[in-house]
Amino acid sequence: MEWGVGALIIVPLVLVSLQAVNALAEQKGEARFRILREAMVREQIADPPDYRRPVRNRRVLQAMGTVPRHLFVKKQDIPWAYRDHPLPIGHGQTISQPYIVALMSDLLDVTPEQRVLEVGTGSGYQAAILSRLVKDVFTVEIIEVLAQQADARLERLGYRNVHVKMADGYYGWKAHAPFDRIIVTAAATLVPPPLIRQLKPGGKMCIPVGARYAIQYLTMIDKSETGDITMRKLLPVRFVPLTRTLR
Repeated sequence: MEWGVGALIIVPLVLVSLQAVNALAEQKGEARFRILREAMVREQIADPPDYRRPVRNRRVLQAMGTVPRHLFVKKQDIPWAYRDHPLPIGHGQTISQPYIVALMSDLLDVTPEQRVLEVGTGSGYQAAILSRLVKDVFTVEIIEVLAQQADARLERLGYRNVHVKMADGYYGWKAHAPFDRIIVTAAATLVPPPLIRQLKPGGKMCIPVGARYAIQYLTMIDKSETGDITMRKLLPVRFVPLTRTLR
């Protein structure tokens, strides 16, 4: 059949709901973020390009490849969520570099039945990673607005085994002590004695120790079954200081 000049061509009209369009866009976005997470794990953590020690723990790598880091940063920083550096989250705090999150999680050497205390909730990202590795995570944040935001975010994203408290993390969380593992995500000039007391015999703590706004050392603390403490400096790092003022 040939169409002459001025012939009417009838094209079927397909109506697509705005909801369906948004759902499709979201699917494409999630696929893109999944690719970025996979690249982050492969290129920054499992096989870093520099002097850093590779993280090979399968469960840690799986958690890092599953938790949506872009949902734990400020909206304007989403394009950089999977880059190899920390990002500001407000109030003078940061979300740690992905490699450091993975490394500290690996160093804790956790098992699924354990309970972990985190000092310095921040955005909640480290707690979310740990929630995929252990039974329960108890996390303490001294800045009220960050504690509230992290609590709401973790609840919304379904991390039901993370428990958030607004308090001075120097004193830990005595009501739920002792803990199998303790992780501190802010630099202390000295290891807080209450945290040592709240660590189970046989437990481990990972904490950056050193002067404020200077190079600190990521330090591993082991508590023997008899209560003896040993400390090992591992590598130089730079963390925001452990804050002692409720705000």
